[in-house]
Amino acid sequence: MMAAEAYPSYPPELSQTQLSYLLQNLMDYSLSHGLAVRPAESFISKELSSNGALATHAPVTLFPSPFSRSCLEEGRAVQKDYNELYARVSGNEEWLEKIIVELSEVDDFMARLYKVHLDVKAEGFVQPLSLGLFRSDYMIHNPAEDPNALPVIHQVEFNTISSSFGALSTRVSELHRHLARMGAYPSDSIIKTENIPVSPALPELAKGLAVAHKAYGSGGEGRSTAILIIIQPGEKNIFDQRWLEYELLERHSVQTYRISLPDVPKLTKLASGTRALIYSPPQAPNTQIEVSTVYFRAGYGPEDYAGEDDWAARTTLERSKAIKCPSVITQLAGAKKIQQVLAVDGAVEEFLADRNVSSRVRGTFAAIHPLDQSPAGMAARKLALEKPDTYVLKPQREGGGNNIYRGDIPGFLKSIPESHWSGYILMELIQPPALENTIIRNGGLMSGGVVGELGVYGAILWKDGEGEERGKGLKEIVMNSEAGWLLRTKGRQSNEGGVAAGFGSVDAVLLVD
Repeated sequence: MMAAEAYPSYPPELSQTQLSYLLQNLMDYSLSHGLAVRPAESFISKELSSNGALATHAPVTLFPSPFSRSCLEEGRAVQKDYNELYARVSGNEEWLEKIIVELSEVDDFMARLYKVHLDVKAEGFVQPLSLGLFRSDYMIHNPAEDPNALPVIHQVEFNTISSSFGALSTRVSELHRHLARMGAYPSDSIIKTENIPVSPALPELAKGLAVAHKAYGSGGEGRSTAILIIIQPGEKNIFDQRWLEYELLERHSVQTYRISLPDVPKLTKLASGTRALIYSPPQAPNTQIEVSTVYFRAGYGPEDYAGEDDWAARTTLERSKAIKCPSVITQLAGAKKIQQVLAVDGAVEEFLADRNVSSRVRGTFAAIHPLDQSPAGMAARKLALEKPDTYVLKPQREGGGNNIYRGDIPGFLKSIPESHWSGYILMELIQPPALENTIIRNGGLMSGGVVGELGVYGAILWKDGEGEERGKGLKEIVMNSEAGWLLRTKGRQSNEGGVAAGFGSVDAVLLVD
């Protein structure tokens, strides 16, 4: 059983001396090993924040959290299937278009992204390869009213852009293993190094980028090639990104550069004819570097586009010969509405013909309902207004902090035009096991009931059709792999689990049977 009752003494009780020892070693190890973030402006002065001289430990749990071994194995085993599913969805525009056009009528951000795609499609794509660094997020469903039920995973969402915290997930599992090895946890507790596996997300995600870089080939006119990372100005989660850069350089000899969308027109241009993306670093303005892969760690929400210049920058990147991670159409495939439509009988089977594979994917679905004007949508509207306490309302946004929960749903729906309701989906709340832990954030401790969300990463490189065959289904899967996992833990009273959004912490799994 995955419940607090099964582990009544977890987490282990510590004396004040033991707690001080654990805390000091946790913070020192975190800062020594780059398990860190930039501090928020509310935590330090504006002057110190702007010069980038300070860092603080990432929000982490004091103890690794008990997590079902079979649930982790199930999530990892199905990830390659999910990678292929979303690659095939991205490559089938006829199927995707009907959904995105409907969404565009009620969601301006989706509409603008789709316009970028259509504008580039009209001109013609010059790069058939696409890279996905995906993350499928789950919670363990273990309803308290059925004490004999085995824990299973239910999918929360599927992320196709800026799937973050891969590097920090590797570092936090190393942290908890180190603390266990050095005796920072009581010797009679269930915390043992052999039950704290290290997530391979950092090397595996870097490998995915390296495979795309190599597949791009040599630069034209003797130019060297590199990966361009699109970041948010003032990025706080910089070390999670830096670790990928270091891994790419040290293990794969791949150079990376970082710029924000506002920098794109200043520092890049498209080569005439080939539309190769040429980058000139500000520290070496006479150097021309050909970009093999554009890796987006920004651009997933409307707040990343301050004006027309930023949309023009995204269009330039999409027009380019560089491999996109992700392309605009792949970003659109990650909309929550797609998740809901795939849950309809027969939808997954359109893309995954093997019934064993499609049923394996379906086995992870939670109950999801549309809020459109179909019979199913009208029934879901009634549920949302009259019986909202077991549901969450989700928009099409990525990045955390956007969902509406339980009793807040009716008031929210009544506050927006009914014509906009179809831009949301209604998902049955997953019932995770009751667990206890302590989260440390900015040196402060928060103890009590927690819930965990497992994210499983995947890396897939695929080739679309060219010319008139573009959008009629993918032609070849070049590489497809599961790429490690992330455990995010939040206080049970918090509805959101996004670490960057300020609600949760990174955690390590403590495998239990």
